[in-house]
Amino acid sequence: MKAVDTILHTKNARICVRQSAGTGMPVLLLHGSGSSKDVFAKQFAHPMADNYHLIALDLPGHGESSDADDPKTAYTLGGFADTVGEVLDQLGVRHAAVFGWSLGGHIAIELLHANPAVAGLMLTGAPPVSHGMLAMLRGFHTGWDLLLTSKGAFTPRDVERFGRLCYGDNVEPAFLDAIRRSDGRVRTTVFKGLMRGEGADQKRVVEEAVVPIAMVNGANEPFARLGYVDSLSYRTLWHEHCEVIPGAAHAPFLEAPDVFNPLFETFVADVGRHSAAAENRARGARSA
Repeated sequence: MKAVDTILHTKNARICVRQSAGTGMPVLLLHGSGSSKDVFAKQFAHPMADNYHLIALDLPGHGESSDADDPKTAYTLGGFADTVGEVLDQLGVRHAAVFGWSLGGHIAIELLHANPAVAGLMLTGAPPVSHGMLAMLRGFHTGWDLLLTSKGAFTPRDVERFGRLCYGDNVEPAFLDAIRRSDGRVRTTVFKGLMRGEGADQKRVVEEAVVPIAMVNGANEPFARLGYVDSLSYRTLWHEHCEVIPGAAHAPFLEAPDVFNPLFETFVADVGRHSAAAENRARGARSA
């Protein structure tokens, strides 16, 4: 079934939202920096879009959404999470399985910390780190490539390099256009916030989560240290191990959908069962 795009007005920006026609559990997809909801085309083209209510949005400063009215507030991880939460409220979504990629993963962790709507969380290319430079160095590969994520104005060469890092050597022209369109103030504001220790301690949030947490990365992930991701003391790690997709890099959901999509669909089904069981327990406690 064809997905439908709508525009919602939030306090931070005008947000373009794409929804599938599926009537099952809501599934929220959050893209990375310089990207857009279009990056999830292979999930919307999968049969899961008919079974589940897929929701993808263009974050403020990206895609068909507007730039933020107040970038200093809206472009923090907490500001992005507030916008996403407002979108869920307007859509009437009380519980959702959430997939967060790269920047979208860090926003999803912030959402998990602040919003009970997150019933389960899958992360890709988003190592959960504590505050401070040392924690950042533990979670991320250092180098010139990482510095691109903090640069406000991109040269044409920067756009090409960032595109290859995110999508591989055969990056689609539309994805490069999305990088050019994105508001560079997102990169500078998020980076400064991480350096100042703003927002939640993401390592603690993920380690102490009571909902299912899935870590799925490409074997050739360029930004996140997979050894670090594997070393965390998860309380509710899905399948009790971190998933690594061979041959994929930063965007395995795009590079290897034949492997990723069945894994993701199984995770969403497990989140649905976990959420239903938790609701039944809560209902029993209320009636006791």
